[in-house]
Amino acid sequence: MTCAAALALPAALLTTAVASDRAAPEAPAPVPGNTQSLPLVPRGDDRASGAPEQGLSRRDVRSFSLLGVVWDDPDTELLGRVQVRTRATGTTRWTGWQNVETHNHGHAADPDTAERASGRVRGSTAPLWVGESDGVEVRVRAEARGRTGASGVQMLPNGLRLELVDPGGFAEAAGTSGPKGKGAPEPPGTAPADTPRLGALTAESAAASAVNADLAPLGAAEIPALSRRETAEQVVGLEPGAKPYIGPRPRIVTRRGWGADEKLRERDFRYTTRVSAAFVHHTASGNNYTCAQAPSVIRSIYRYHVVSSGWRDIGYNFLIDKCGNIYEGRAGGVAKPVMGAHTLGFNTNSMGIAVIGSFSTSKPAGAAVKAIAQLTAWKLGLYRADPLGKTYLTSGGGNLYRKGKKVRLNVISGHRDGFATDCPGKRLYGKLGAVRSEAARYQGR
Repeated sequence: MTCAAALALPAALLTTAVASDRAAPEAPAPVPGNTQSLPLVPRGDDRASGAPEQGLSRRDVRSFSLLGVVWDDPDTELLGRVQVRTRATGTTRWTGWQNVETHNHGHAADPDTAERASGRVRGSTAPLWVGESDGVEVRVRAEARGRTGASGVQMLPNGLRLELVDPGGFAEAAGTSGPKGKGAPEPPGTAPADTPRLGALTAESAAASAVNADLAPLGAAEIPALSRRETAEQVVGLEPGAKPYIGPRPRIVTRRGWGADEKLRERDFRYTTRVSAAFVHHTASGNNYTCAQAPSVIRSIYRYHVVSSGWRDIGYNFLIDKCGNIYEGRAGGVAKPVMGAHTLGFNTNSMGIAVIGSFSTSKPAGAAVKAIAQLTAWKLGLYRADPLGKTYLTSGGGNLYRKGKKVRLNVISGHRDGFATDCPGKRLYGKLGAVRSEAARYQGR
């Protein structure tokens, strides 16, 4: 069951937090992000297949780092191929054509929820991180065997638009958030560089931080790691002598730590009853990013989910980069059963963990796989869930299970287990058996 609650901070607490932070005048103001939304235009039919094509010819645009394509009806699939090429800022060099993952339909709020029925939700492809760019070209071609109209002609969804997202940043991070090439790979556990010096708390950022107040100080950029013993000491409600099967709490970068613009999302938080399962995803946004750029990637995905796709907040509960850094996703508290929009039909009593990247053919970094095990060992442990076990979830409606059907799933599942999709990619999905075993070991099972 879902509940909604608007967090009301005590006035004294908020006033104190703001006054205290204002005593640090050296903290730079954030550079706001922005989104360019460009309508696609017909480009005639593909000569080989006869399928209709829409797009945009090469053009100069304002700086952006992530892109995607959206359309009017979220219940309509884009049965076709989306390709883009971009030009890096300050150069004359254009990339070759890159494919954008079109099957993003399973990352969404459940049917019949307020978020899904808001009237703002659009259909959308997966986002693609391209790095700091100022030129773009796009083509969208319908599948020859795709959806057809009354005349039998292949069709594309109505209202196709190209979304170009600039994540914004912080003054001290200039030069770290844009694409300066792949660079040398960071070692596992490398901390993200594109993080803010903490300045004044707004009411929205204070509210997003206060739900983690029992884990870290108000306005903290991260929730610190705890040992297994320290974590177990915080577990309450156990019968005398019962063993707390819970992994050590990992370090988690908060929304404030990755620079979330809290004014973008809806103000209240939505919760389910518990966390019985974890669904593992990939963002399908590509692997051409450094860990220093990960906060920029997350800010971009957040803006794409809210501004472009019409969701109430970023869809995932947590994100993990290739260096194994764990980030708080949807607001509401990292230890709480926050209702996400990650696995259409199974967002109730579950959490969504997205590894930043694409893993259909690319192998996920060992540090990222380890971080999934650490995070699930801790979070599932809070709700007495066994990473090696099975659980029942009731489908809210999707393309694999009818609404109301009780489905037996692994406690740690891949997105494809609840929805017909490639996510989290073949190479990451193949690691889930090892993740389950490692998470159970962290829990002391």
